[in-house]
Amino acid sequence: MKKEKSFLKEIQKAFSTGVSYMIPSVVVGGIFLAIALSTGTATDEGMQITNSFMQNLNDLGAAGFAMMIPILSGYIAYSISGKPALIPAMVLGFVANNPIGPDGIQTGFLGAMILGVAVGYLVKWCKTWKVLPTIRTIMPILIIPIFVTFVVGMIYIYVIAAPIGTFMDWLVRVLGGLQGGNAIILGLVIGAMTAADMGGPINKTATAFTLALMAEGIYAPNGAHRIAVAIPPLALAISTLIDKKKYTAEEKDLGITALFMGLIGITEGAIPFSVKDFKRVMPAIIIGSAVGGALGMLNGVEALVPHGGLIILPVVNGKIWYVLSMFIGVFVSVGILHFAKPNVVVEKEKEGKVLAKDMSNSKIIEGVGNENGKISN
Repeated sequence: MKKEKSFLKEIQKAFSTGVSYMIPSVVVGGIFLAIALSTGTATDEGMQITNSFMQNLNDLGAAGFAMMIPILSGYIAYSISGKPALIPAMVLGFVANNPIGPDGIQTGFLGAMILGVAVGYLVKWCKTWKVLPTIRTIMPILIIPIFVTFVVGMIYIYVIAAPIGTFMDWLVRVLGGLQGGNAIILGLVIGAMTAADMGGPINKTATAFTLALMAEGIYAPNGAHRIAVAIPPLALAISTLIDKKKYTAEEKDLGITALFMGLIGITEGAIPFSVKDFKRVMPAIIIGSAVGGALGMLNGVEALVPHGGLIILPVVNGKIWYVLSMFIGVFVSVGILHFAKPNVVVEKEKEGKVLAKDMSNSKIIEGVGNENGKISN
């Protein structure tokens, strides 16, 4: 039981480390993209930026976003087993966030988190190998990176990616069967899928499905999807403003970036929050996005372009319900977060008690540190 708690603590610490290093990349990417896209024009292919300076700014933002997931994966592994794990996990984080294999499978941030943990523990095991001193010097720069990247990469491509591809095909068939009279159910499913992995394969499946229907002149499912893409980042942004005691100063700053990203329909703005507090944040944003998607479908909202957020309002049919559905979904998520998330102070007090317990050899001391760093009752 003690080992299990220690393992969970190590994983939690690794995720927090990954998020801490990822945040600057999210901020750079999110702010630059928000500014650039706000000057764009809505077209059938999404938001088109015509100004050359803004296009350059957009490219910088896209680079920040491209780095986000590899950094997350890399520093999760780094937290577990140090420097030798950093590059293999970054490489595999990049792989997770881009199409690979004959079916072009992506697993997004969820895949990157899993790969980061896998790399971390495999490197940890490699560091226990008994080798000659001359070989040990090249272990962290040659042997470990090559071995770990190859082993975890091949397992990912040949073992993990194939079932995900099969699952995605099944999802498309299910969605296809929900058209027509199942408008509310379709909206719920599309909304939930949109938030489930925020840019990962489930989200991309919803996108591909709605784009295919758009080609047939059916725009309502795209409306539900584009409502839902904005809900996770907007919900977290508003939650950080309303429930200030539930977030750290770093998270409150990130909330401002998430607000801009939500307005232009970039779901990934919620990823740092979900990585740090997966069990509370994910249910909240999935439920909120599902509610928003269902309301959009129920009220016949149609998005005429493959982009989301309030930025595309001029090219939406059913503008009032587009906005209402989005904000009802947002406040459903905010309400769930309000009741589910504890105050940051409470969490720190709990951590202090655990630390005191460890320091006293399992004798619980409920106290605080004095100015000399000692525990006092």
